[in-house]
Amino acid sequence: MKLFIITDIHSNPDKIYKYLDENPVDEIIITGDVTEFGPEDLFVDTLNKFNTYANVHALMGNCDPKNAPELLDKSDATNIHDNISNIGKIKLVGFGGSNPTPFNTTNEYDEEILYESLIKYEDVLKSDNFIILITHAPPYDTNTDKIDGGLHVGSTAVRQVIEETQPTLNLCGHVHESIGKDKIGNTITINPGDASSGHACLIELSDEDIKNKTINNIELITLEE
Repeated sequence: MKLFIITDIHSNPDKIYKYLDENPVDEIIITGDVTEFGPEDLFVDTLNKFNTYANVHALMGNCDPKNAPELLDKSDATNIHDNISNIGKIKLVGFGGSNPTPFNTTNEYDEEILYESLIKYEDVLKSDNFIILITHAPPYDTNTDKIDGGLHVGSTAVRQVIEETQPTLNLCGHVHESIGKDKIGNTITINPGDASSGHACLIELSDEDIKNKTINNIELITLEE
């Protein structure tokens, strides 16, 4: 199974469309910031376009419209914001938006709210299934949350939930320049980087990988002009 992960499209999806025109995938996961503060129709239309390539599982980022949860339901994508879903035997748990930023963007949440919103899915996150925790905000103090200059700006709540529940994988975004992966205990966390600049991630999973909760094939992609 080929999972294609993108984030931070910011109303500029053309490089990713071109890649998908030539490279089929099985499932697409979008971890937020589909648009640059809207408009609403573009948010829905972009998700619907991606859904023509493969099944889309998406949540919103801090720069998407305020009513993004309703727009996700309106779109052809599966809404994974504050929700549980699945890809076959893989369980998905998601929550969008970000921890507070200096920019007072549309969908920001206090760390306490982020923690409470995620830890209520504790039983699923701790289960024996292959679990993917999908967040827009990256976990604090990792290779996925560093801005230029090295300051860590990720979510302490997301990190705490990962530490306490140990899902198989965390897919995040938000910090465009912090492309990479890291581990918190046994959990792998990945920030693909901003899709608006042609960044993405491809994960290939076999049935044995899913059964054994192993991840052996992660490719961070940078698309050329």
